[in-house]
Amino acid sequence: MGGILSQKIGPEEHYVGNKGYFPCQYPRTTYAAMISYLDEQVGDLVKHLKALNIYENTLIIFSSDNGPTYTGGADTPFFNSARPFNTEYGWGKGFVNEGGIRVPMIASWPGKIAANTQSDHISCFIDVLPTLCELTDIDTPPGLDGISFLPTLMGEVDKQKIHEYLYWEFPEYNGQQAVRLGNFKAIRKNIQEGNLEIELYDLSTDIQELNNVAKEHPEIVLKIKTIMIKEHSPATTERFRMLALGDPSS
Repeated sequence: MGGILSQKIGPEEHYVGNKGYFPCQYPRTTYAAMISYLDEQVGDLVKHLKALNIYENTLIIFSSDNGPTYTGGADTPFFNSARPFNTEYGWGKGFVNEGGIRVPMIASWPGKIAANTQSDHISCFIDVLPTLCELTDIDTPPGLDGISFLPTLMGEVDKQKIHEYLYWEFPEYNGQQAVRLGNFKAIRKNIQEGNLEIELYDLSTDIQELNNVAKEHPEIVLKIKTIMIKEHSPATTERFRMLALGDPSS
């Protein structure tokens, strides 16, 4: 596989290991081979499920835990790994921009989920457990923020409940917060450096988050600020606390 891919990709600059992970002579080819191998493994899983005669009764969900990385010699811009989002440092993995947190999800269940269909329903990983609980007719544990997306999978969109908002928080990379409220997306970066300014983007017209419209929508910014205050809790681990948000230093 590597030989065929290297012919398709062409000559490469070697990765010397200066951005984490081990050096690699053909980083693009290796990256492509890893993705292809993962795809083959999913096929192997399906083949095995069919051999066990349980494929028709198995829900397969495939997704990523974050957007594409910029480390380890990975050239995600070359592969358009998060198109139309940016994947460079500051935009992809580890950051709360769409390129870092918006990922595709694929679900397959023959006879249950209609083939070749798609949905724009917004969900996140906190919704997986409630979905599996509803699917298996188990009571969802109390105190969870997740909402089952089983109705969307079953094509019963009229029964699908939606989140009023979604909240993200990441203490790394100088501290970040983000809120999705309808078509609006708010981002706060460099919190560890004392920055509390909220950037606001209208994803219905600016999916790449290039035009900060916070000044044009002060009422939305105020509502989102309230959400950020409500949803933030000081981290148990001291190194993850954000003092600018009022977290105790010890």
